[in-house]
Amino acid sequence: MSDEVFAQQKFNCPSCGAEATWDPAKQSLVCGYCGTIAPMQPPDSPTTGIEHDLVAALGAIGDDQRGWDTTRASVKCQSCQAITVFEPTRAAQRCDFCGSAAIIPVEEQMRPIRPESLLEFKLAETDVREAIRAWYGARWFAPNKLGTRALTDTVHGIYIPYWTFDSQVSADWSAMSGDYYYEDESYIDSNGNRQTRSERKIRWYPSSGHLDHFFDDEHVPATRGVEIELLNKIEPFPTTTDLKPYDPGFLSGWTVEQYQIDLIAAAQHARQTMETKTQQLCSQQVPGDTHRDLEVNADFSQQTFKHVLVPVWLLAYTYGSQSYQVVVNGYTGAIAGRYPKSWIKIVLLVLAILSVVATLLLLAGSLRSKPDTQPDQTPSRILDLNFTH
Repeated sequence: MSDEVFAQQKFNCPSCGAEATWDPAKQSLVCGYCGTIAPMQPPDSPTTGIEHDLVAALGAIGDDQRGWDTTRASVKCQSCQAITVFEPTRAAQRCDFCGSAAIIPVEEQMRPIRPESLLEFKLAETDVREAIRAWYGARWFAPNKLGTRALTDTVHGIYIPYWTFDSQVSADWSAMSGDYYYEDESYIDSNGNRQTRSERKIRWYPSSGHLDHFFDDEHVPATRGVEIELLNKIEPFPTTTDLKPYDPGFLSGWTVEQYQIDLIAAAQHARQTMETKTQQLCSQQVPGDTHRDLEVNADFSQQTFKHVLVPVWLLAYTYGSQSYQVVVNGYTGAIAGRYPKSWIKIVLLVLAILSVVATLLLLAGSLRSKPDTQPDQTPSRILDLNFTH
């Protein structure tokens, strides 16, 4: 079924009837024609932060929980594979994530699971542009002309899909704990002399314990369009405290990326992350100075999940033959990105370092070879003594 087959829901200005869009600076729907501000109305049945049973959800997701609850169109980038969902009145020309013009309309066999909550955009576009310019200015190795070539006026606001997972873990662990102790040992040095040194040794003994821990909102980004490493750098997104109930009004005028990592794959990824963290938490409980042969038997229960949208300002640009991304957390303002390096600046830095090292070596050499300029006072003092007597 196509993503376009949903009940149409528009947000008309109460004054002139034109379409209103979400304005992060005013935190309201704003008419682009007459400027009227229409505050969002809270839903009758808020669903903020509802956790769904993971086992039951993996069995079946009802059709009433799928789709965007408003008319949307979808295109897929043939370069980065991101699926972008936007209002059908917009004519998509290039991918918002990588800038490629190789985009085609896409129809999904099944409508996506609808998010029940989101974090709204809080940073205005003008503030984001200034933040990106300042970020560029702080990159010493960036080319001087990057600020103009990076086209900060092409920044896009995009809702990125995330899965979050909760789980209670109960784990028994066992390991060999080690305590350090030291013994004096004798050895023969390079000159044939017998010397004594203190050698560190380990006294091993078995240990065991139990861990109870609750994982709350383990994040799994479901995007293909934004680099996961960059997203990790602008986290956290406060999904445990600040989520709003999903309302199509928040999406009015904005682009949404459809999740490219489905619930099954995301749940598997979250479980691997939780297992790794459980191993680390058990490792911290092992007594002694060191340990080995740690074995963990973990049982995960009360597994739940949420599907949420988080706001990201994205700048994708090409410099030379390479593509780069800069991402800004649309809720907190955290920023991360990649940028080209100026080989001229790198060469100048290397030459400056070599120059400093050469200067220090020359100075050290001159100090070692400099003769003692202080006169020897011993003979005169002896003569003076003899003369006195």
